[in-house]
Amino acid sequence: MAGSLVKRQGFGTAPVFLTSICTILGAILFLRFGFAVGNLGLWQTFMIILLGHLVTIPTALAVAEIATNQKVQGGGVYFIISRSFGITIGGAIGIGLYLSQAVSTAFYIIAFAESFSPIFNYLLASDFNILVYNYRVISIPATIVLILLAIYKGADLGIKTLYLVAFVLFFSLLFFFLGTTEYAQNMESIPWDAKILNGKSFFYFFAVCFPAFTGMAAGAGLSGDLKNPSKSIPRGTIWATIAGMIIYMVTALKLAISAPPGDLAADQFIMQDIALWGPAIPIGLAAASLSSAIGSILVAPRTLQAIGADKILPNSFVNDWVSQVRLKSNEPVNASIITSVITLIFVIIGDIDIVAQIITMFFMVTYGAICSISFLEHFTADPAYRPIFRSKWYVSLVGALACIFLMFQISVFYSIMALIIMAIIYQTTSYYKEDKEGLANIFQGVIFQLSRRLKVFLQKADPDSKEDHWRPSVVCISSNTFERFSAFNMLRWISHKYGFGNYIHLIEGYLSRETYKEAKECVNRMVKLSDSTKSRVYMDTIVSPSITSAIAQVIQLPGVSGKDNNMIMFEFSKKKPEGLENIVDNFKLVKSTDFDICVLGSSEKNFGFKQNIDIWITSKDYENASLMILMGFIILGHPEWKNARIRLMVLSPEKELEKQRNKIRELIRTGRLPISLNNVELNEHKDNIEAKSIINEKSKDADLVIIGVRTEAIKHDSIGIFNGYEGVGDVLFVNTNKEKEIK
Repeated sequence: MAGSLVKRQGFGTAPVFLTSICTILGAILFLRFGFAVGNLGLWQTFMIILLGHLVTIPTALAVAEIATNQKVQGGGVYFIISRSFGITIGGAIGIGLYLSQAVSTAFYIIAFAESFSPIFNYLLASDFNILVYNYRVISIPATIVLILLAIYKGADLGIKTLYLVAFVLFFSLLFFFLGTTEYAQNMESIPWDAKILNGKSFFYFFAVCFPAFTGMAAGAGLSGDLKNPSKSIPRGTIWATIAGMIIYMVTALKLAISAPPGDLAADQFIMQDIALWGPAIPIGLAAASLSSAIGSILVAPRTLQAIGADKILPNSFVNDWVSQVRLKSNEPVNASIITSVITLIFVIIGDIDIVAQIITMFFMVTYGAICSISFLEHFTADPAYRPIFRSKWYVSLVGALACIFLMFQISVFYSIMALIIMAIIYQTTSYYKEDKEGLANIFQGVIFQLSRRLKVFLQKADPDSKEDHWRPSVVCISSNTFERFSAFNMLRWISHKYGFGNYIHLIEGYLSRETYKEAKECVNRMVKLSDSTKSRVYMDTIVSPSITSAIAQVIQLPGVSGKDNNMIMFEFSKKKPEGLENIVDNFKLVKSTDFDICVLGSSEKNFGFKQNIDIWITSKDYENASLMILMGFIILGHPEWKNARIRLMVLSPEKELEKQRNKIRELIRTGRLPISLNNVELNEHKDNIEAKSIINEKSKDADLVIIGVRTEAIKHDSIGIFNGYEGVGDVLFVNTNKEKEIK
């Protein structure tokens, strides 16, 4: 069957605009705005309006942008967030948004009851002498009528009611602006600073007034009933936000020039005294409050219905039940029933001041999330993100940061409470819903862009400039990745804190479909290995016909840090050193690229208890000494070696022992050698005893031995330079390109 099973209502832009503007121009405009002007003065009230719209305008633009990027269905703001941030986090924010919308309905109905205050005062002062002290006589019946309206007539009659309410609201404000007072007639200039003494603080009034600006996204909640949501939501939302800001600023100016600050601060119905026809103000208040209540009770069930349709709630039966709609009109009847119960409960409670602050926090969290989505989507440069309408990334960033800042300025306690509640909802949602792709994709895109920009920046920097502090950027190549883990362990220790590591698994052969598939499978295995050890090593593979061609390719690879690699690591088994000859044969090739070289001779000891590192320095090999010491301390930076100590083992002929002792002391005294003198051991090298024998004896209990090897010695002794250390465990042979300076 062609077409949708559920017929759309086909509303245009006007309902979006009216729902938003009627929610924006609510009870606070009539009841509390004069109070703010009297306490703060005109210019600070303007600052409240501008600061509030520093949040709402970026949010309106972000809603418009995200809405034009995709086909918007039912659920409004919830749909926009969930389809951009992923179902899990979108569902968490959506539940908080729904609760704030549902409780907001009760808030507006109580404000509607407040509009009857002049009538109650008249009844008390008249011959009837009737005292009405409980506004519930109005709020509860009004709630019941509104519930019946929402359940049985839904959006169709609700939209028609909005037109009537908007008409009344317009004429109420018109009577206010046409009115004048004797104070206004005697006003010579605009009283920018006129205010009462010892008034309340700026952020107190910001907290009071900000909910007035939060209605801008209300129209988006009708998305499931719109003919063209991608067109109507941006237009209606932006127009309502701008119109609301202008009306609030003009209202503040009118109040400031029409009454003294004391009257503004003392009389919550001061607008009635200013208006051309006084009764228009309580009528307008009733209309504004009623319109906001209608807007909320129309939007909240649609948010809940969309949440149920996405299976966000923990029970499948509840999800199915709340997601059901009346087929003929597309009305979410079941969701409306739940919303009505929540609304009635809070209306009966009556005092929702504390809850109102939490509502504000939920709205701020929602707006902050929308602005964050817009900013992140800009930053990721995802080709799939192609909105027809585009905001600027910095506008969204300002909106997101403003939300966070203002939340904590309003109330640290309620901000933390709102965030904790959102975290609990998120954890609960995550438990029942495994889809996290939306959030993961966005942050993955952010990381990609950051990585690209950083690498380009580093590449543009002077590559030949002298670095004050050397750090290793190591690439290790091995074909024994899954047989011996020593090289991988050494690389992850080096790259944990101070260095960078890139581990390359060599697959010998020519690139083909089979070797390509094998390489992909190996990478997956290596990533799991890396993840299980929580390493910071980048894992990869290379297919090459020989070790020489592989080395030639690997040393040309860029480093994972964005800078070129400066060290290569090889590994061989001391028990079966079959790969040692290949290492020696390619030594000259590597040295031609100015790389430092480390060769790890691994043993069955597997680094023992990781308690002792012995560094051997000879009088003929001070060129490698600095790099050896640096490598020792870099390895100590890993938690697995945190309890280890370094012994500096100096091997020198008897006639040079005193000279070496003085040299070591001077290096320690000047701080160039960060080691205690107690950890330095001088060893006499007699002519008739081979150095390897001394090392085997003195370091037999060491968990790692670091030995320097000179290029000339490798040319002379070939693989013999690495043999003969059977008496010790794992050995790291170090050959530096140039002497490192330890500062």
